[in-house]
Amino acid sequence: MTGSALVLAPLYVTPGAILLWPGASAITLCLGHSIGLHRLLIHRSLEAPRWFARVLAYLGTLVGMAGPLGMVRLHDMRDWAQRQAACHDLHAHRAPLLRDAWWQMHCRLDLARPPRFAPEPALRDDVVLRLLERTWMAQQLPWAPLFLWAGGLPWLVWGVPVRVAVGVTGHWLVGHITHRRGPQGWSVDGVAVQGHDLPAAALVTFGEAWHGNHHAWPESARLGVEPGQADPGWWTLLALRRIGLVWGLKEPVMLVPRDGLRRVAVGVPVATTRE
Repeated sequence: MTGSALVLAPLYVTPGAILLWPGASAITLCLGHSIGLHRLLIHRSLEAPRWFARVLAYLGTLVGMAGPLGMVRLHDMRDWAQRQAACHDLHAHRAPLLRDAWWQMHCRLDLARPPRFAPEPALRDDVVLRLLERTWMAQQLPWAPLFLWAGGLPWLVWGVPVRVAVGVTGHWLVGHITHRRGPQGWSVDGVAVQGHDLPAAALVTFGEAWHGNHHAWPESARLGVEPGQADPGWWTLLALRRIGLVWGLKEPVMLVPRDGLRRVAVGVPVATTRE
């Protein structure tokens, strides 16, 4: 995807294609990846009807990183590794920039004694999620002819390879930075890897850049937990709650602090919203 995006994107530029790219990216990254896969399926920080959870998982699959079960497995493996007293450079994002990019986006981790992935029955037995898992790479294909019909080659190029390449690369880059440096409101004692915030990327990541907050409160549906921290994913969840599509949104005030959690920055209390 990245190669075709780099070669073809400069050759096929139209106003419609330029608008399609951020629009489609916002839908798949915010509704799909951030809300559907990360906050709902992985951390169970909210509830939704099964049909809507499946729609969100489908949109998250379109981001192009993995299927829904694959995302849960990769995330759980990384989080487990980071919470140990020592963590391999791969899961700590400790390698230099280019090496980490190669490892994270182009390599597969083979362990001599891999842990057994045991997803909860709601994930394991869901026929739609299992179908998406088996066919996640092919999920881009139905959109290719649709974009081609609607806007020609520019829409095809910017709607599929450019969107996927930028989304996957951006996800890695934010993860690389937020596991190495940046401001922190919280620290967790006894773990190998801390989370840091990247305020400049809060809007374009739909709140995911508040990664220090996320390490502190992993089960919170709200990532921008401090007043003034932009979290478009949370704003979207509030809108979805108003129309009855989600409920049970968890916030830090509702959660038991994780072991070792402590404040490292002076600030106002963690915010809560009761809309």
